[in-house]
Amino acid sequence: MSQSESGPEGDAHQHVDGAGGGAGTGTSASPARQSWVQAITADERFRPQDALGPAAMLDAGLPLAIFTVVYTAAGRDLQLSLWVALGAGVLLGVVRLLRRERLQNVVAGFLGLGIAAFLANRTGRAEDVFLPGLLINVGYGLAFLVSVLARWPMIGVFVGFATNQGTAWRRDLALVRAFTLATLLWVGMFAVRLAVQAPLYFAGEDQLGWLAGARLVMSWPLFLLVAYASWLIVRPAYRAHQARQAAPDPAG
Repeated sequence: MSQSESGPEGDAHQHVDGAGGGAGTGTSASPARQSWVQAITADERFRPQDALGPAAMLDAGLPLAIFTVVYTAAGRDLQLSLWVALGAGVLLGVVRLLRRERLQNVVAGFLGLGIAAFLANRTGRAEDVFLPGLLINVGYGLAFLVSVLARWPMIGVFVGFATNQGTAWRRDLALVRAFTLATLLWVGMFAVRLAVQAPLYFAGEDQLGWLAGARLVMSWPLFLLVAYASWLIVRPAYRAHQARQAAPDPAG
């Protein structure tokens, strides 16, 4: 997923599943994984006004938007447009560095932009700047869909790894249902992106402006909205799972 991962933060939980770690292992989750768990179990609300701000949109699509503007204004000069877009990506990184802000969005975006620029330069087709993003959505969409069909929803796999639980979550049917629904949300996001952007890509450079706009709106802003919705789905089921794990065994 090319895409400013920002999520909810909250009070730290010292142990997972009331036992301090992986299922049946007795081991503690690492600090990094504990912080991931906070995104699911914390009482503090996810703040979309912070995650969906102008910085996320700039990091996500400004270089490609500039590419489109320059390409149109400069008489479809592909080389000039690519260099200007790459320069915009570098400038964003410098600004973030000077302001001591997070760089992951800019770095990920710049790497993707570099691949896209290389491909467009090789083919000579301006619309191919957007092709890597489309292919990424195809790959992720298929992977998430297959995980649901196989009854190993990808969100559950991610959470199981992050919390050191492994596959223990699969024994909780309510949690499995929550992970499945959350994973289907991501499948829907990838499908919507493709449904909107693929026709614009195949329409050629005449629709380049619309394609750039769709890419901008449907990148990190949509990504973060789906992440927020997934959090709302998974969090109650996960907290209930923790409560059941922490409850004393009546047979004991």
